[in-house]
Amino acid sequence: MKKIIRLLTICLIPLLLTGCLYPDKELAKNKIPPKVQLENVQNAVNAYREETKGLLPIKTKPADTPIYEQHLIDFQPLKERGLIDQIPGSAFENGGFYQYAILDPDENPTVKVIDLRMAEKLRTVQARLQTYRQIHTYPPFGKPISGTLYELDYKKLKLKQMPTVESPYSHKKLPIIMDIDGNLYVDYRIDFYELIKEKPEKSKDATDLRELLTAHSPVLPAYSVRAIDVDGEPEYKTDK
Repeated sequence: MKKIIRLLTICLIPLLLTGCLYPDKELAKNKIPPKVQLENVQNAVNAYREETKGLLPIKTKPADTPIYEQHLIDFQPLKERGLIDQIPGSAFENGGFYQYAILDPDENPTVKVIDLRMAEKLRTVQARLQTYRQIHTYPPFGKPISGTLYELDYKKLKLKQMPTVESPYSHKKLPIIMDIDGNLYVDYRIDFYELIKEKPEKSKDATDLRELLTAHSPVLPAYSVRAIDVDGEPEYKTDK
């Protein structure tokens, strides 16, 4: 028996050290990117920009791509120039949950990330929505929110509850909402409320509350709609 226990211990130690016995969500590559990974990519982007006289290593996206999903980093040119040794473990391209992107490419190119688990949940709901519209044509509108935005009538989509995603800021559940054309977005009002409460002066002057979310976080508010502070309440603005 002692020999068996000793053998099992010897076999299990390497697995424990490599994290093989932990669920995926506990692996380092699946957590918010470590500061050192963000700094390494930022340094590589800065060096690339200097070497190419102002160009950025980004993937070409359509002009109408939402602002926070528009400037995705292309790691290939960074590797070709020897500016990075390897793609960060937290990056989608290396099996992680995050898409690296650049915020404010014209004035102050800053490396941030997008949590792709949100995108996966949106795709799941979008598939149900498409199936529903094949039969009913019009999207399953719920209560109006503001402008052209509506809650989802999740019961019509045969869901047990309102579909949500986890906030990268507060870690609270954020509802998925819809515009008049059936496009899906994440409802960040819970986080906007917190911003307004904690930073009332900055919120009052902000032309886009999302910018305050990105100021102290490495994560971008992807799949979102611009919002402003109107008398202490976040109000969506769906104008382009």
